[in-house]
Amino acid sequence: MAKSGKPKFDAAASITNELIAIIDRGVLPWRKPWQVGGSSVPLRQNGEPYQGINNFLLTMRTMMAGYTSPYWMTLRQANELDAKIIKGSKSSIVVYYGTAERGRKDGASGDDAESNDTKTIPFMKSYRVFNADQIEGLDVRFHPEPPELLDHPERKPIPHMQAFFEAIGATVSFSGREASYMTVLDKIYLPAIEHFENPLNFYSVWGHELAHWTKARHRLNRSYGDARFGNTAYAREEIVAELCTVFLGQMLGLSAHMLEMNAAYLDNWPRVFRSHKRAIFKHAADAQKACDYLVAASEAGQGAKAA
Repeated sequence: MAKSGKPKFDAAASITNELIAIIDRGVLPWRKPWQVGGSSVPLRQNGEPYQGINNFLLTMRTMMAGYTSPYWMTLRQANELDAKIIKGSKSSIVVYYGTAERGRKDGASGDDAESNDTKTIPFMKSYRVFNADQIEGLDVRFHPEPPELLDHPERKPIPHMQAFFEAIGATVSFSGREASYMTVLDKIYLPAIEHFENPLNFYSVWGHELAHWTKARHRLNRSYGDARFGNTAYAREEIVAELCTVFLGQMLGLSAHMLEMNAAYLDNWPRVFRSHKRAIFKHAADAQKACDYLVAASEAGQGAKAA
């Protein structure tokens, strides 16, 4: 039987091209504060939150499409719930990672045990999901009531955010006029909270710099090479910090929307993504690791204080 001439679908390339097209418009939807149906993260059909790249992708798609439900599911899952996809609805791509064991043969004799060792090979596969807003016949639990959005116009600390960041234990000086992480000193400089129009912006910037703080050799040891302002290594690290701030913001109730992004900075993102179609997957994974590190550090710090 002749093989089909249709090219194999490339999920990584499709997602990368989607992001490049959005960034080229100059609008970054993940920078807007959001909460849908009482959840600040997209949820699987069983209520489990998405993480990493899937969290980022579905957050972006929820905001762009204006969905009011945080729940996503496959066609099969919808059918199992006796529900139907609304005609004309467009699915969204998500991915999952796994490993496969393969025998390793190098032509050596069978007596050589090492020549026949199994080799673990990582793989990435994609599947498609629909938002609950695109599905008819679902139980009301998939359409929870929207929350009341709260604003924090007063320039004073927000207790739960302040406690979270302080417990991490990073060395921070609030005497700066600009925000930065000084690698040599292992120290963060931030303007005082009074210099921000909204304290949510203050905590978002703090989270952004803490994301950079995690890259230190004695923490996550993250490096993309010699980073200088404007080069690719610099842009890669900034993407990680941006995504880490998004993930932290979902937990704490802040957003990354206040961070400045000039045209040159924005141009770096497509350049990074075009350099390798799986760059966004790598950086989203690194951002999730940074977020998890900060959460663990904060929990340990708060636990020690309580003891």
